[in-house]
Amino acid sequence: MDTHEEIRAQVRARFGAVARDPRTERRFAMGRPSALALGYAGEELDALPAAAVERFAGVGCPLALGPIPEGGRVVDLGVGSGVDALLAARRGARVTGIDMTPDMLRAAAGAAQGAAMFVRALAEDLPFRDRSFDAAVSNGVLNLCPDKARALAELARVLKPGAPLYAADILLEEGVDERTVRRLGAWSD
Repeated sequence: MDTHEEIRAQVRARFGAVARDPRTERRFAMGRPSALALGYAGEELDALPAAAVERFAGVGCPLALGPIPEGGRVVDLGVGSGVDALLAARRGARVTGIDMTPDMLRAAAGAAQGAAMFVRALAEDLPFRDRSFDAAVSNGVLNLCPDKARALAELARVLKPGAPLYAADILLEEGVDERTVRRLGAWSD
């Protein structure tokens, strides 16, 4: 197994466990308390299925960065439990959520009840035509992609010219010691 596939397998295993039982995650903040701390409105979270909110594992509130084009096509890169996809759909967008983790896709689709479409795919290999989307959302996903440049190139390819990318992610400055990289895993390179 190459390094990229090893990283993907680790990410699938970890987030698959979160999808099946969010109480299994101990290393990062999750659920409603985390979403509220990151800037999500309690009223908006209240309107979503509890299962989606309970499994929320985002790192920011990308939908606060700008307007979602009403009636436009939006791709949610690494849809996770579906919180951002559902909120974008509630704001009038036609949302397609992608994820590489089958358990997360099942959780998101169950929570969405038809409000969005879901596709299993890698961020580095999006199965969409060029210039298909009016906006993109990404919440804590790019840091998990082993080929970040390819994932960003794919987003640029599927977005219409001038379409916004609303992203929240984790970035580290240079100088992270080797012990920390070993502790966090290979995807932290």
